[in-house]
Amino acid sequence: MSAHGEWVSEPLRRDVGAELPDWYQQIQADSWHNFLETPEPVRKDENWRFADLKKIRFERINPVGSLNEQGSFVERFRSNRVDSAIGHCLFANGHLIESDFSQLPDDVIACEINEALANHSELVKEHFMQDPARLGSQKFAALHGASTLCGVFIHVPKNVVIDGVIEIHHVNSGENTGIFPHTLIVAEANSKVSVFENFETAGKGDSPITVGMVDLDARDGGKIQYASFQNNGPNARHMQINASRVGRDSAVKNCFVNLGSMWVRNEAVSRMMEPGADSQMFSANLANGTEEYDQRTLQLHEAQHTTSDLLYKNALYDDARTIFSGLIQVGKGAHHTDSYQTCRNMLGSDTAEANAMPGLEIDADQVKCSHGSTSGPISEEEIFYLMARGIPAERARRMISLGFLNEVIQRLEGDDVKEFIFGKVEAKFRAI
Repeated sequence: MSAHGEWVSEPLRRDVGAELPDWYQQIQADSWHNFLETPEPVRKDENWRFADLKKIRFERINPVGSLNEQGSFVERFRSNRVDSAIGHCLFANGHLIESDFSQLPDDVIACEINEALANHSELVKEHFMQDPARLGSQKFAALHGASTLCGVFIHVPKNVVIDGVIEIHHVNSGENTGIFPHTLIVAEANSKVSVFENFETAGKGDSPITVGMVDLDARDGGKIQYASFQNNGPNARHMQINASRVGRDSAVKNCFVNLGSMWVRNEAVSRMMEPGADSQMFSANLANGTEEYDQRTLQLHEAQHTTSDLLYKNALYDDARTIFSGLIQVGKGAHHTDSYQTCRNMLGSDTAEANAMPGLEIDADQVKCSHGSTSGPISEEEIFYLMARGIPAERARRMISLGFLNEVIQRLEGDDVKEFIFGKVEAKFRAI
């Protein structure tokens, strides 16, 4: 096998119908060089501990093609949207099929990422991929940077509050099709925005390989809520690398919900860069069959008087596996930090496997930090309590598991977003 694992022989690019800036083309060239030079992940690397690397031994990543019957997917999207969406767009195999941002305030920029690169070059440059991948995904991030992207740029100017959610929807198909979504969200001083990104496959037999990145940048009282909902078919592989930059008195909520895919890797780094910065990191995952969900996080406190809270919850059935590795890092001089990290695993079978590696590094004084993880089966006492009230055992198990994950869902803002996610989680529980 070659140094680049024979995944691709050349960058996965296509004509986007726009002239891309020189600085971005240089990023693409540098990223391709880094991809070729970066070795594939190995188990002895702590960032890939417990991972089943056989699931990412790609024989080949294929370029995207068109998605047949696009009209039917547009109709499905229209009937499967968050009700309160104030703006939306639909991508099919990386191609923008439909978008409508007309209800957003006039001074908000919301457009396809390649359009933003062409028309808002300097603004995008200021925020685009400013934080390198650092939790093990460097080779994947390099391939992402070298490839043609699909996704959305959202810039909310000072003092603008967007009521409702902006929805980004991806429908992907094909065999080992490479998809590279990139979402860039900037909230300027005292602004607020909520974004919901939804991933699904066109059919159960499709096996796309998604390598996505998300940049979240909140400044001077800005607030961002970002939720990623992944419900791909059983043959898909899905990676998402999120980076949050949280400024003075700003807040970022970053949430992952995973219900599908044979293999998932989520990485999230949150930097609390100035006093008053607050980061909330949540995840609710329901894995069954032989699905593997691998999540790595870093809560990085760089300034005094910053806060963060992480809650990741996994419900596992059959032979499913989850991996959580998280680190709270309180930098030198980042006094008066409050930071918490919790991973909880509910095992619905004797063969499910949950691995958790919480961590804490402190180089400051007067801090409040805690971290921990728990794993265990569904409480027999709780099942008995519900059965005593006439609820069958299997239904009782589903109710308990659904309530377990619902704690995460309820931390999001927006009733329509919470109801959408809850309904999809409930539907998967019924299918198990």
